[in-house]
Amino acid sequence: MSEQRRGGEHRDDRRGNRPQGGRDGKGRERSGSRGEGGPRRGWSSSRPSERGRRSTPSRQVAFEGLRLIREDDAYANLVLPRLLRSHRVSGRDAAFTTELFYGSLRAQGRLDAILAACVDRPLEKVDPALVDVLRLGAYQLLDMTVAPHAATSETVALARSEVGAGAASFVNAVLRRVGERTLEEWIDEVAPERAKDPTGHLAVVHSHPRWVVRALTDALAGHGRSRDEIDELLAAQNAAPAVSLVMRPGLTDLDELIDHGASAGRLSVFAASWPSGDPGGMDAVKEGRVAVQDEGSQLAALALALGADDLVRADDAHWLDLCAGPGGKAALLGGLTVGHDADLLAVELQPHRTELVERAVATLQEAGCEISTRTADGTTLGAELPGRFSRVLADVPCSGLGALRRRPEARWRRTPADVGQLSTLQRTLLASALDAAAPGGVVAYVTCSPHLAETRLVVADVLKGREDVEELDARDAVRAGVLPAHRTDIELGEGPAVQLWPHVHGTDAMYICLLRKQSAPAVEGTPTS
Repeated sequence: MSEQRRGGEHRDDRRGNRPQGGRDGKGRERSGSRGEGGPRRGWSSSRPSERGRRSTPSRQVAFEGLRLIREDDAYANLVLPRLLRSHRVSGRDAAFTTELFYGSLRAQGRLDAILAACVDRPLEKVDPALVDVLRLGAYQLLDMTVAPHAATSETVALARSEVGAGAASFVNAVLRRVGERTLEEWIDEVAPERAKDPTGHLAVVHSHPRWVVRALTDALAGHGRSRDEIDELLAAQNAAPAVSLVMRPGLTDLDELIDHGASAGRLSVFAASWPSGDPGGMDAVKEGRVAVQDEGSQLAALALALGADDLVRADDAHWLDLCAGPGGKAALLGGLTVGHDADLLAVELQPHRTELVERAVATLQEAGCEISTRTADGTTLGAELPGRFSRVLADVPCSGLGALRRRPEARWRRTPADVGQLSTLQRTLLASALDAAAPGGVVAYVTCSPHLAETRLVVADVLKGREDVEELDARDAVRAGVLPAHRTDIELGEGPAVQLWPHVHGTDAMYICLLRKQSAPAVEGTPTS
């Protein structure tokens, strides 16, 4: 039975709109007169026979996921599949859970603005677990097709089982206020006027922190696009992304995946599109011949593995992935070394991430690709192995502002200070990558963020201090990885670097810059060869 059908079977309890005297300052039920060890004496909005009823497994999974993200800094894309399996939620109920979980994460800022107007105290003074419950309920009421009585009664049941009976009555009262208006009416109520505060207006409407709205607006202009596209970009960041698969080179083909329900990808020559849900049960995925990977990430790796063939002017025998975890790009690079008679070294700082890389490339290694992994510090590798590699991928750690469709929790975790710290690391890694490159070798500097402080400014700053590097036009290199049908019409800007966009290309906002190491200038009086 589907999630929405089950939710609608429970009666809509209408007895919860009472004074809040039975709760503490955070909306939790107060203890009884017998002290901490005594039974709770707060009232409940349901009949005594109903007080033990838990909410549906789908809502329970969504709540547990939000809690893990809040308490443990967990990643949404890792938490949800595990919880779905442990609670045995599948099919239509899994689809419902996914929409509720990811949707409430994306909409958190907007939901909080609405909830703040419905609560009689600052939202930060409400128990965080109770706020999670309220977000789930408000999202069902305002953004999903769940019947209002089901959204309210099931969320009340969730609050009762997770926080307490007094919390359930509090949730019941708040959600009744939320349900008095439509989403559009609430936005008109809580969002600043666009003419007076455009950033604040967009922050509420599209549920992004103010600083992210400003950074993305500046990024559009800095990468040669119009600031007026900010609405489209923010809306695209809130759209659930399609599931993109990558076919590991030489291990499968599109025909095999089509037989299992996939279709051709949109852009990448190695991509396939999965209709919905988790493709992990497919044999090709279990065997490591296929993986989930955004097409923008694929194009970034392919720009170096395929597109740099005419750009490399060194002995093309040794390739390097400087920041390889979790291994998706390393697998693409490694699979394409065969045609170049080359080997690949995949480096990762953290041992557990090195293990992820090893798993990603294991099937390719068994097929004969020369791929080795190493746990090492990428910032010093250039000094350890100077001038060795003809192709170097520096897919550096970044804020992830270009992948907010997939990792919506990142928008609420990151701060402007994080960008400053990351840009320092990014400069160091790019310098190390250039040191590791052989004369005539090509370095691909890649980020999953369009932020100017992580992209153009990093490259410009590093190149200021070097006379042995030239920036190349990356557009044709990116086109080399694009399906022939779209090779000529894909919009790649004015160059020399390429910035992909969710609202333009349907990919994560990957930045791809290609740099070539030149021979060191000859010392005056020294003969040159």
